Amino acid sequence: MLDIIFNPVAHKGKSLQALQTVERILTEKGIPYRVHTTTRAGDGKTLTEAAIANGATDIIAMGGDGTISEVINGFSNFERVNLGIIPCGTGNDFVVSLGVSEDPEEALRHILEGTPSYIDFYELPFGRGINVTGAGLDVDVLRRYNAKKKRNKGTYVRSLLEAVVHHKPYHFTVEMNGKTQTHDCFIVAVGNGACFGGGIYMCPEAKIDDGKLDVVIVKDVKKIGIPGAFIKLMSKKILQFKKTIFERAEEIHVTSDKPIIVNVDGEIYENQDFHVKIVHDKLRVYRLPQKGAE
Repeated sequence: MLDIIFNPVAHKGKSLQALQTVERILTEKGIPYRVHTTTRAGDGKTLTEAAIANGATDIIAMGGDGTISEVINGFSNFERVNLGIIPCGTGNDFVVSLGVSEDPEEALRHILEGTPSYIDFYELPFGRGINVTGAGLDVDVLRRYNAKKKRNKGTYVRSLLEAVVHHKPYHFTVEMNGKTQTHDCFIVAVGNGACFGGGIYMCPEAKIDDGKLDVVIVKDVKKIGIPGAFIKLMSKKILQFKKTIFERAEEIHVTSDKPIIVNVDGEIYENQDFHVKIVHDKLRVYRLPQKGAE
């Protein structure tokens, strides 16, 4: 039995087309399933909790990165429950790192023909995430993006440009790998996945199953250096930018002289403790063998 947690408003309702495709295939193959439809923010978590409490063993997230994140927050009984992902959001960034197609039929094939394998997720004091979390510029971008009437990948890039132009640096203290460092910076990004915002590679070398968080800190840049930083970011080369600090860690704690606003998989959380830990070899996700894997 597949228990599908479905977001009907993902990608402005285009997820409904994806659901029709999935239901047709499952019906043709005689595979039993149940659809649990979200109606408001947070439903993905509560519906997942209820499904698992009722004996579900295969939870399928159908929506964008936010839906996947909500489902992860509702997970329990990791030893007997597997996750499948059929992306049908606007950005669908996490599946880039997962190696699952945005085509619903192909994504379903990963579930029906693939096997569950371990991937990482991360935990903060106030919840779990699976793709990218951060503080600084990314929060400003999200606020600008969410305020716009038309929201798509192009809108996100425009919001990013606006945020970069008007950005004021944040003063962050970062503790990781037994060291403490303090910077005035644009952003502290912590990635399990490689990209956010519809294909912007903030953590381009992140791997979802290596037991590490990719930490990317971009220090404050004078206005004359902003175009160069933007070009590096958009060309997947932010790690080559001279103001970038890159480390891998299992845990990171970020503090500031002001309350920190945190972005977790595209959702904004205010006045929270930005303390991130990787969780390794606990969550199993359906996917086909990766190219080059033995």
